[in-house]
Amino acid sequence: MSLRINDVAPNFTVDSTAGKVTLHDWMGDSYAILFSHPKDFTPVCTTEFAAVAQLAKEWEARNTKVMGVSVDSVEDHVKWKNDIEKVAGAPANFPIIDDRSLEVSKLYNMLPADAYLPDGRTPADSATVRTVFIIGPDKKIRLTLAYPMSVGRNFAEILRALDAIQATDGVPLATPANWVPGQDVIVGLALNDEEAKAQFGEIDVKLPYLRMAKAPKK
Repeated sequence: MSLRINDVAPNFTVDSTAGKVTLHDWMGDSYAILFSHPKDFTPVCTTEFAAVAQLAKEWEARNTKVMGVSVDSVEDHVKWKNDIEKVAGAPANFPIIDDRSLEVSKLYNMLPADAYLPDGRTPADSATVRTVFIIGPDKKIRLTLAYPMSVGRNFAEILRALDAIQATDGVPLATPANWVPGQDVIVGLALNDEEAKAQFGEIDVKLPYLRMAKAPKK
């Protein structure tokens, strides 16, 4: 069964470039982004991991940890990090886990249950290992994304989605299409107009069911 929004993110303990890690313990009270890729030393994935490295201060400012998943070995990851850092111009200080066993890939439904890694495999053999999960401090899945091999992930969008998740976490708010931090948010329908004003100040009623308010400061 596929993982769904608000499912508890399956826990795991694996080897990584940062040593042995257990997901839930490693997260602590932080948000986490788990992102996977088909194979080390491949062009698109190198640019993606470089983008993650360049955003290190942004993740830290949002109390968010990032972890890469690969079906290659820690030894390969360590060598590959040199290429990532060369492209990024920044250190890749996040853990990249060894998932040669496909334990995590199968746990998170990144691959079919009968997937295997043939000798001399190419990235196409693990093409579906190209997903993103945002996980909340309560260890529940907040967002999932899956990309084809030919499309590099937009980490500016992942950062924007993280901002939207954090802006609406635990409050009766939602974000409109194309929202970015600083813009107004949507008041949830669970509140009537007076309750909305009491909680969020003035509201802009565009439609009876579409009411905008200033985003509260976290």
